[in-house]
Amino acid sequence: MTWATCSGRWPTSTPAERREAVREAQVRFYLDADILGLAKILTQLRADVTYPGDPGGVVRKRLRPACLITTPATKDSVWIPQVTALGWLIVTRDSKIQSHRAEVGAVREHRARMVALAGREAVDTWHQLEVFMEQWRAIERLTQEPGPFIYSITRTALRPIDLE
Repeated sequence: MTWATCSGRWPTSTPAERREAVREAQVRFYLDADILGLAKILTQLRADVTYPGDPGGVVRKRLRPACLITTPATKDSVWIPQVTALGWLIVTRDSKIQSHRAEVGAVREHRARMVALAGREAVDTWHQLEVFMEQWRAIERLTQEPGPFIYSITRTALRPIDLE
């Protein structure tokens, strides 16, 4: 049935019916402040992704709440424990993650789960998106793994980082 064959007007619904159609999203991925461009693209496509300062939104009838990390300037020592407590997988960009001992220590201490986009391939939003999409299935599988861990990913490889 088309609009023209109906009553001559567009179908309507009440505000209550529209609210019922939208359900709460289950956030699974937190994209760090160093990849905000990628985060803003992914939050338009997926309701299970958030980032610092994310105002929330509706994607495919799923309502993602505003992110509890309200600013990209939040220190690692503050956001890593909070994000980990919520069970979110952290995605960041850091080609030298293993040399940042404080961040590695925070991941180990709080049993965080982290994926670090690495290499020259992840220097801008377009290439970060390419790496993320090439490794999407592997990243998604990591949501089922217990922490702590850090994996470094490039377009063609996923390798664990030694936390010791």
